[in-house]
Amino acid sequence: MSALEYARLQFGLTASLHFLFVAVTLGLVLLVAFLQTRYVVSGKPVYGRMARYWGLLYAINYAVGIATGLVMEFEIGLNWSGLSRLTGDVFGAPLALETLIAFVLESTLLGMWIFGWGRLGKKLHLALIWGVAATALLSAFWVMVSNAFLQHPVGYARDADGTVRLADFGALLTNSALWFALAHAVAAALTTGGILMAGISAWRIRKAAKPDDHDLFRRSLRLGIHIGLVGAFFTIGVGYAQLGPIGDNQPTKLAEGEKAIAAQADMVTRFGPGHYLPGDIVRTSLDSMIGIANLLFLVLFVVQLLTIRDTLIRRRWARPALWLLTAMIPLPFAAAILGWMVREEGRQPWAVYGLLKTADAVSPMSAGALRASTLLFTVLVAALALVDWWLLARAAARPPGGEFGVEEEEAQPELEEVAA
Repeated sequence: MSALEYARLQFGLTASLHFLFVAVTLGLVLLVAFLQTRYVVSGKPVYGRMARYWGLLYAINYAVGIATGLVMEFEIGLNWSGLSRLTGDVFGAPLALETLIAFVLESTLLGMWIFGWGRLGKKLHLALIWGVAATALLSAFWVMVSNAFLQHPVGYARDADGTVRLADFGALLTNSALWFALAHAVAAALTTGGILMAGISAWRIRKAAKPDDHDLFRRSLRLGIHIGLVGAFFTIGVGYAQLGPIGDNQPTKLAEGEKAIAAQADMVTRFGPGHYLPGDIVRTSLDSMIGIANLLFLVLFVVQLLTIRDTLIRRRWARPALWLLTAMIPLPFAAAILGWMVREEGRQPWAVYGLLKTADAVSPMSAGALRASTLLFTVLVAALALVDWWLLARAAARPPGGEFGVEEEEAQPELEEVAA
């Protein structure tokens, strides 16, 4: 394999594994914020217990996911110096905002939320988790702004030496490759979070949870199914909606037959000899992703009907659906990787579509050095993923209660009232 192939393989493996953490983090934080809101509004302790139980899983995934994100950013600087040198002033600006504003602020708010249990008033503590959720969405937004530039470069100007600089920041925010993709990613994250919640809850119910815990997991099961269904609906809808902009911005990505021949000929005319059509893996990934999404929606729709009068739990003939919900947990992650393949592999041979080829973006490193770093980083990120799932499994198997050192919700003082 060449240095370019190793660099692409290395970043592809790291980015795809990192995105699995992002899907869980973004999906679960919104669910935890909703549960804590229900607790504050209703005053029912069960919702506080639910928020802590699922909040612990969120915090674990977030903490381990940070490490994979750092590895990925290190790889961008190490292996793709051509991309940073020629276009870093544009695509690097949103990433800097993501780090300085969203990432730092999100981590700070999350730390205050974790250590604020039992120490801060309910309303103030609730504001913290919604702040975490807002900054998580903001983080996803800035990452997608940067990625949208790679898919469809806008808002830039070229200097005399060919370096690309930012000329219109507003154009980045109105990029036609941005908003449908962002909505698609957020909806997919909600689907992932909902199915994870439903699958774990179904597993705990099948394991005959204690009476107090049974109510917690019964409520979590219903919420996870509902959110997963709504998320799948919008994931599919927005996914189809973005096919139009993709065809306009990247005519080579999904073109077939005569359209593919015409697109290839047009690219040769504009950019010189070369192969500009992506491999069959893009179309295969797209079809597989659509198939998984439709399957998830169908299953979730059926089990949503079975939640009426708790048929899913009370009727013996319906209980195999609980096993199915647990078995479905890996499917949204598989769909996420397939979607990443469509978006990123589909723009090849371009690092920045129509502006910078991938072969010109890679750092001048030897194949041997990249082979060694690929092995090192892949083992590191894979180990982090395994540790994450091991920690999540241990936390999910524990009886609810005692997360973040809090046993009773009533023990929380209303500090905001004292301050007032």
